[in-house]
Amino acid sequence: MDLSKIVSYSFKYPFRSIKKMLVICLFFILIAIIPIGLMINNDYVVAIGVIAFFLFVLFVPGYFLSIVRMGSTQSALLPSFNLVNNIYDSIRVIFLRMVYMIVPAAVFLIAFKLLSSSSRDLILEFFLNLNFALLLIILIYLVFEFLLFFAKARLAYFNSLPEALKINKVVGDIRRIGIFTIIKWAIVMLILLVVAGFVSSFVMAIPYVGFLIYVVVVIPILESIANYSLGLLYSNIAKSYDDDLGNFRNIEYHEYGRIK
Repeated sequence: MDLSKIVSYSFKYPFRSIKKMLVICLFFILIAIIPIGLMINNDYVVAIGVIAFFLFVLFVPGYFLSIVRMGSTQSALLPSFNLVNNIYDSIRVIFLRMVYMIVPAAVFLIAFKLLSSSSRDLILEFFLNLNFALLLIILIYLVFEFLLFFAKARLAYFNSLPEALKINKVVGDIRRIGIFTIIKWAIVMLILLVVAGFVSSFVMAIPYVGFLIYVVVVIPILESIANYSLGLLYSNIAKSYDDDLGNFRNIEYHEYGRIK
């Protein structure tokens, strides 16, 4: 699928099922409770918001993973809600992020340890070292965030956490898609999402309800677009996996007379 179709289909996707999109929006109310509690200075509302936030974390990441899965198979449907499956997928997504962030976290801790033990008498040298350390941490974080993006797509397509944890396979997927294709896709989608987010952010100027509208309506729509777009991009190589599997099954059938 070429870039123009990926962009076009992605921005149409959230509006293919308004009912399901409304349910997604309702779940985003859960993360708006804490800010609302802080604004009205009500500790009880904040406490409820903390519980609601954990419910959000347990459900929503898994649902967005199923949107990536839909994109990887080039399905135009919004996925159905399944509490057990969505929670299971959310746990896998969270675990995947924790694993991929081990290296950036380790680099941060090592850099912090080295800087804290260095002499602070030479202020200029200290700040030069600090800037270098921050640059190194940011670069490593971006590299693993980039890998995590496609590990998530691999998790969605293969429905297998071990497959998503194989960094060499993830790197292989990136090579098969093409780094220049990914860069073009990332630049176009980023620009369009930022523009859409900026334009829609003017609703926040509406007293009281503006913030709620942005969090509950705008953010879930943009998230749906981004995740579906990732799935569509991955579908370009997902088809080749299907073809390889089909060829393998044909070989099995001819050699053994049946598919095992």
